[in-house]
Amino acid sequence: MPKNLFQEIIFTIIMVFFMVYAMICYNISLAKGGLTNQVFIDAFHELIIMGPIAFVLDMLIAGPLAKKITFKIFNPQKDNPVWITLSISACSIWFMCPLMSLAASIIFKGGFNKDLPSIWIQTTVLNYPMAALWQFLFAGPVVRKIFKLIFGRVNRKN
Repeated sequence: MPKNLFQEIIFTIIMVFFMVYAMICYNISLAKGGLTNQVFIDAFHELIIMGPIAFVLDMLIAGPLAKKITFKIFNPQKDNPVWITLSISACSIWFMCPLMSLAASIIFKGGFNKDLPSIWIQTTVLNYPMAALWQFLFAGPVVRKIFKLIFGRVNRKN
C-alpha cells in the first residue's frame, strides 16, 4: 500500500479510473435501459468531469476519513492487514458513493432544483450495491495488484 504522498496520489488516480469509469458505465446503462457498446465510449466523456471530482473528494475527504475510522478500529501492528484493507475500502465506499452521487445528480441529472434531494437519494441507493461489489470483487484487487507491480520493489527496500 502507499508509503508516501506520491504513492498515495498514484494509487488514488488508478483507483479513481477503475471505480469512476465503471460507475459511469453503470449509471449510463441504467439511464439508457441497458448496456451497449456505446456506453463504454460515452463514459469517457463523463470521466473527464467526474474523475477529477472523485480524486479531490477521495484525497481530501473520503480517504482521510476512511483511514481515521479504520485505525480507530484496527491496529496495524496487531491486526491482519486484510481486515485493514477491507475496512478502508468499505469506509471509502461509505463516503464516496453519496458524495459522487451528489456530484452526478447536480451535473447530469438536473442540477440544483426542488427534486435534487430525491434524485440524490435514489442515485445513491442505486449506486451503493454496484460500488461495493465492484470495489471488493474487481477494482480493489486489480488496483492493488497494479500498484504492487509499479511500486512493489520500492516498498520492499523501505
